[in-house]
Amino acid sequence: MIRLAIAGVCGRMGSTILKLALSDPEFEVAGGLERKDHPMLGKGLDLVQPGASTLCRIGEDLASIIDLADVVIDFTEPASTLDHFRLAADKGKAIVIGTTGLPQSALQEISRAAHARVVMSPNMSIGVNLMFELVRRAASALTADYDVEILELHHKWKKDAPSGTAVRLRHVIEAARPGTSSYQVSGRDGMIGERKPEEIGVFAIRGGDIVGEHTVFFAGLGERLEITHRASSRDNFARGALLAAKWLFRQPSGIYDMKDVLGLIP
Repeated sequence: MIRLAIAGVCGRMGSTILKLALSDPEFEVAGGLERKDHPMLGKGLDLVQPGASTLCRIGEDLASIIDLADVVIDFTEPASTLDHFRLAADKGKAIVIGTTGLPQSALQEISRAAHARVVMSPNMSIGVNLMFELVRRAASALTADYDVEILELHHKWKKDAPSGTAVRLRHVIEAARPGTSSYQVSGRDGMIGERKPEEIGVFAIRGGDIVGEHTVFFAGLGERLEITHRASSRDNFARGALLAAKWLFRQPSGIYDMKDVLGLIP
């Protein structure tokens, strides 16, 4: 049995993770966390998801439940995620991080923590992580004569842009084309001249309740290849996070991502 702590348990992702964890016999939910001004603080997890223990109260401090947990899953804000990572690493606990918008300084701190046990990915979806691999292969096979553009769509409540997944897709493309220079363009307006070969357009659309869509365009002369992933439910992200938690529970210290969890060849 894997004892699980869920940060941001009342949010869109956290509540979905809680729902699926309760139906998985490999997990025991040890507790849930929310920000200090959240109206659900101190209330039972059963008010978030029927079937959860009435004895598990929603807290604001991971330190109060970290000893009861084997794995922490965190889809919150960059500052709280970094605090949770530090505590989990110090306590020898595993942590799955799905938070996006982490600053470079935080990413560097996490990557240098040799004693930590973490799976970190901007997108926990199995389909999206397969998309990363397909895009890598396409970028390797198609020459620089193919212009690359990335389009992402999300709900109106998403705070960061472009999405972490779109940023990862750009990095995948750049890594697959060593020796070529590129830079990100996030808007075009007016008489800007012809598209420059080194541009990678990354564009964000926000509206309604769109769960998440990403398309990478490889536009050549006379043909265009599009690789698209569309999420219709947050369940697939939650399932990926829980799969990562199960995998990480049995791993030694290390900094991993979903390609490790899924066994994808880099």
